[in-house]
Amino acid sequence: MGVRNVEQERRTVPFECQRCWHVWQEDYVVQHTADRHGNDIEVWLRDGVRVPPPSAEATCVKCGSAKVTTFPDGYLTRHPEAAMPGEPSPLDDERLRSPVPRRMPWIT
Repeated sequence: MGVRNVEQERRTVPFECQRCWHVWQEDYVVQHTADRHGNDIEVWLRDGVRVPPPSAEATCVKCGSAKVTTFPDGYLTRHPEAAMPGEPSPLDDERLRSPVPRRMPWIT
């Protein structure tokens, strides 16, 4: 039996939950090789563990929904507005004032 040629590439896959609209991305290592019959195969790894391809069994990391879609490679790089911001901006400490004048309790 001969030695198989294995090529590896890193892929960052962006996801969007269609239930809560959370957007995130996950990093994978994809190994390209051939089986013993010469057919091309891809092996997906996440943190060194073999996992199904992202389109097969993705679930939302925020709400757990299975209604998840993936974006094309590099989508979030070209469209940063689609990515959720990391932290919300801090609130202003100044009290909000209503533009509506206060009602006098004795006037009905």
